[in-house]
Amino acid sequence: MNMKRFSLKTRWLAALLCLLLLLPLAGCGETRVAQSEIFAMDTVMWLTAYGKNREAGIQSAEGVIRSMDSMLDPELDTSITYLINHANGESVSIPGQVAKMISTAQEVYERSNGALDLSIYPLIRRWGFVDQKYYVPTEQEIYDCVKLRCFDQVNLHTFPNGSHTLDLPAYGMLSFAAVAKGCTAAYAIDAMRNAGVTSGIISLGGNVQTLGVKPDGKLWRVAITDPNNTSSSIGTVDVGETAIVTSGPYQRNFTDAFGQFYHHILRPNTGYPVNNTLSSVTILCEDGTLADCLSTAMFVLGETAAINYWRTYGGFQMILITTDNRIVCTSGLIEDFTLTNSYYTVSYTE
Repeated sequence: MNMKRFSLKTRWLAALLCLLLLLPLAGCGETRVAQSEIFAMDTVMWLTAYGKNREAGIQSAEGVIRSMDSMLDPELDTSITYLINHANGESVSIPGQVAKMISTAQEVYERSNGALDLSIYPLIRRWGFVDQKYYVPTEQEIYDCVKLRCFDQVNLHTFPNGSHTLDLPAYGMLSFAAVAKGCTAAYAIDAMRNAGVTSGIISLGGNVQTLGVKPDGKLWRVAITDPNNTSSSIGTVDVGETAIVTSGPYQRNFTDAFGQFYHHILRPNTGYPVNNTLSSVTILCEDGTLADCLSTAMFVLGETAAINYWRTYGGFQMILITTDNRIVCTSGLIEDFTLTNSYYTVSYTE
């Protein structure tokens, strides 16, 4: 089976499932709706805006998404990421969006002891997750790529005039894959807001971002994808304006000729796909960039360390789905999460 086609199909079904639950029924208030479906960042994306400024909001959000897509593609020789990766150690002028991703990722990197590392791009390429030409590297190849990690040596400089520069070792290469969609969703929602939209929602392949509440004043109801059946869900969560980001091995993976399963979430210090008791991690946080960073980092950390991270730093809520079909929610979701799949059990942690 063509794995890329399968991956796109499952993501499309998951996005459709989310939107079917997210879209409100017509009621009081401004329920005139504009919707758009676009393909960017190797993902089907859905945008919905309500009210008199809906069309302008959709157009503005689409512009942000396409701009971020071309800006962050590490294989596009005109992108900022490409320039960073080929700067040979020289400083590169970067836009505010990239500075935001770097600074947020650096904070999570430090707090998680390197569970999130944007400098593993050589590893991602070696495994074939960039061009979908999947390959199981040798131990030596993985070791050689792991040695190229350098996120602790990335220097972000912000100047009084608001400009930013970035430099990293000449051998280093960055990928924003672990944070790009969350950051893009946040800026796309800001674009909707600036266009006069007060109620809207976007879904960027596992990254949902909401603006305001539904036109009838009710909260948004977001479905959480079942990692064992991506055309279904394990439950729903009721939210206001926030980001909801999910990471899991079902999003990009392959099986080799011997039946061994591999996925795209790599443990930075070993170079191999994460193998722990988690099937997926969902983060709920006002900051979409932070939510995206945390979803990857918490998956790498595993259940116990992820819960300890939440207890230590807070600022977000979390839904962990385990390989033995348990759902562990942080206590802030007691009134907001609803289990709809009897295949799972749910508990809440303080």
